[in-house]
Amino acid sequence: MGKFGGFGGMGNMQQLMKQAQKMQQDMLAAQEELSTLEVVGTSGGGMVEVTMTADKQLVGLSIKPEAVDPDDVEMLEDLLVAAFNDAMSQADKVKEEKMGAFSALGL
Repeated sequence: MGKFGGFGGMGNMQQLMKQAQKMQQDMLAAQEELSTLEVVGTSGGGMVEVTMTADKQLVGLSIKPEAVDPDDVEMLEDLLVAAFNDAMSQADKVKEEKMGAFSALGL
């Protein structure tokens, strides 16, 4: 009768399919959650803040007036880059927390 003992293997296959479907649903829910979770990257002691979703969509930017010096635009540019990179790093951490189990499975 083979390795599966008749139709006994079919129950296992159905169980595996149910598990795969649940895992896919869980993965989609986690991806949806990433689009609503927000992280904030800062620089200059909070003078510049970048807000983005955990799926890396920019949703906000805040610059305190004291960060704006017309004679030193380069400093503001550097603060923006640093805050953006901080937010990206935080988004990566959140994504790894939410999606890590799925990537370990190769999904």
